[in-house]
Amino acid sequence: MFEPKCPVVDSERVWIDENMDWFRGQFGDEWLSRPVVLPTDEYFPGVFAGSPDDVRAAVARVGTYMGVDLDRVVVDFHEGGRDDPLARAIGAASRWSGAAGHYRTVNGKAVVSLEESLAGAPRVLVATIAHELAHVRLLGEERVPPERADQEPLTDLLTVYLGMGVFAANASLEFSSTGRRWSATRLGYLTEPMFGYALARYARMRGEPDPAWARHLDTNPRTFLKKGLRYLSLSSRGP
Repeated sequence: MFEPKCPVVDSERVWIDENMDWFRGQFGDEWLSRPVVLPTDEYFPGVFAGSPDDVRAAVARVGTYMGVDLDRVVVDFHEGGRDDPLARAIGAASRWSGAAGHYRTVNGKAVVSLEESLAGAPRVLVATIAHELAHVRLLGEERVPPERADQEPLTDLLTVYLGMGVFAANASLEFSSTGRRWSATRLGYLTEPMFGYALARYARMRGEPDPAWARHLDTNPRTFLKKGLRYLSLSSRGP
């Protein structure tokens, strides 16, 4: 019988495994028993019209789910967008959304700046908010130094441990079409296979061999999650 194949290369697997274990030590086991935040009315009730107040309310809601001290967070907005060489190579229009959010500290406050256009893409908005608030939990709480080389992918990975991984994984690469033109929107620093394996590791740590929340994942992340779960199960790797 063939050995199940991990969806990521070995160096990525080791990095994810080690840092998920590090999160467990930093943030505790309680996060493994909390509900996974999903794109449903249960977690995001009401109508989202995209106003600045709606966006600020989304920040407050996500911050509550992620255990952020909201008294220390200020929200502002910026314009953004730039061409993506990958999209040009495949003949698509694109905006690189790695800078769709920005985190900085001013006078002891965590300032989360969000690209204005995100108001028209709610699930990408939530993923961006989750990433920036993960900075608050890592940098704002002085758990990692700002010069740490892998700080941005580590911040993406933390969204998984703090229950926001479905949004982060689904927003990692999105395609849409307008007429005859395709648009690729890229968000974050982890690839879809890395998110899939990270979610598999997270599910394994939660004792979920077949997590119900996986149905809310897009096709690619869900496929990589299932591959990761088979690998972790059949290769007898740790929780």
